[in-house]
Amino acid sequence: MRRTQDGFTLVEMVMVIVITGIIGGMVAVFLKAPIQQYIDVARRADMTDIADTALRRIGRDLRLALPNSVRVTTGTCPGGAGTCSFLEFLPTSGGGRYRADVASSGASAGCGSLAADVLDFSTADNCFEVLGGMPPGFTFAAGDLVAVYNLGIPGANAYFAQNTAAVNVAGSTTAIIKLNTATLFPFASPVARFDVINQAVYYVCDTTGGTLMRYSYSIGAAPGTTSALAGGKLLAGNVGAICSFSYDALAVAQQRYGLVTMNLAISEDGETITLYSATHVSNVP
Repeated sequence: MRRTQDGFTLVEMVMVIVITGIIGGMVAVFLKAPIQQYIDVARRADMTDIADTALRRIGRDLRLALPNSVRVTTGTCPGGAGTCSFLEFLPTSGGGRYRADVASSGASAGCGSLAADVLDFSTADNCFEVLGGMPPGFTFAAGDLVAVYNLGIPGANAYFAQNTAAVNVAGSTTAIIKLNTATLFPFASPVARFDVINQAVYYVCDTTGGTLMRYSYSIGAAPGTTSALAGGKLLAGNVGAICSFSYDALAVAQQRYGLVTMNLAISEDGETITLYSATHVSNVP
């Protein structure tokens, strides 16, 4: 018995492949534009997110800046190549009010207990009571400094240790602060306020290298020049031609508020997005 075998000829298979290729090419023409648009929108969203996250991070840090400690400069980039824009300030980790006076029926001054010890501004003092205690959960760390009435001027500038004193971490509590060395602070705060600082922070815009970096250093070991900064953390890459800071120390003069403005451009694949941000900083010491 003979069996009939059915199948495709080579010509038929070639024709199917050719027709399928033509149809696929026609479909690709129509799909290319929507797919490219999706890729472009996703890239722009990523660039916007990078810039927005960086500016928000800087803004959060600035809101904790020690009054009158913000400085904006330009100079040689870390590493010595190009010119960078620098934003520098002293972030606070805590603060409170020191006892400035003793009630007529109060106990005698002393650091051994909550004995109504005032911070003396007539002679060097090495301890004082914190009214109401430090904020909940606060703990002192190695290298912490107490700053009182920072004006950012000669004689009252925390960058030069003129109104700061090192905290005796082992001897201090949330209610009593002891200092490593008896210190005579130059000026008393009108509202009896002190701040705790530990380090200085630099944000560096490098348009040549295309980076926005964050550096920190010990206040007592400040580098002589900004080019000596090392060990920074990358905050944003692909930084475009626009990346700068500006600072108005008396944006709201009556309330002693400063204003830091920031411009940041991110560039990728021939496209650039630019974001602007402004942050108020309190200059009431």
